[in-house]
Amino acid sequence: MAKTAIAYKEKMKEISVLSFICSCLYPETPKNILGDFEDRFCLSFLHVNADMAIKPINKRASGQAFEVILKPSSPVSDAAHCVTTPPKRDVSLEDIQKKLEAAEERRRSQEAQVLRALAEKRDHERDVLLKAMEENSNFSRMAEEKLQVKMEHIEENRQAYLAAIMERLQERERHAQEVRRNKELREEVTA
Repeated sequence: MAKTAIAYKEKMKEISVLSFICSCLYPETPKNILGDFEDRFCLSFLHVNADMAIKPINKRASGQAFEVILKPSSPVSDAAHCVTTPPKRDVSLEDIQKKLEAAEERRRSQEAQVLRALAEKRDHERDVLLKAMEENSNFSRMAEEKLQVKMEHIEENRQAYLAAIMERLQERERHAQEVRRNKELREEVTA
């Protein structure tokens, strides 16, 4: 029983699903089909699988059942499957030399392409690095200029503040001298 199941599995691998379906739809023998349905495309599939018979079993409630019966393979079918290989042509030394030169040229071309790609990558990395350094330099220069302007502004404000304080002190000193002089004049007038 196990050998039959294995043989069935092997045969199912060999046949296509389409031929199996066609065999199920037209369970007649290939001779009957030749007479009645010559224009059907299933005909060719049935000829290929002539070593297999499909017998319908009574229809059941769950669907239709079929029994697949495998026939032993014949020596004629084995001969049909043999395919001869085309004769090998003679390869000359010149052909081999040309192939080797072509392979060497492909290798050189590939190496050159890889080197070119690496050089482009290196140039791109250098350009990116230079651009980053330039941006960093520009940022540093702009920050330094902003800081310089800010420091100048702070220094101007400080000088203006100190000048205002000195002006107020001088104004107070003038006012104090005027008050002292007026006081002295009053003392002289009252005395």
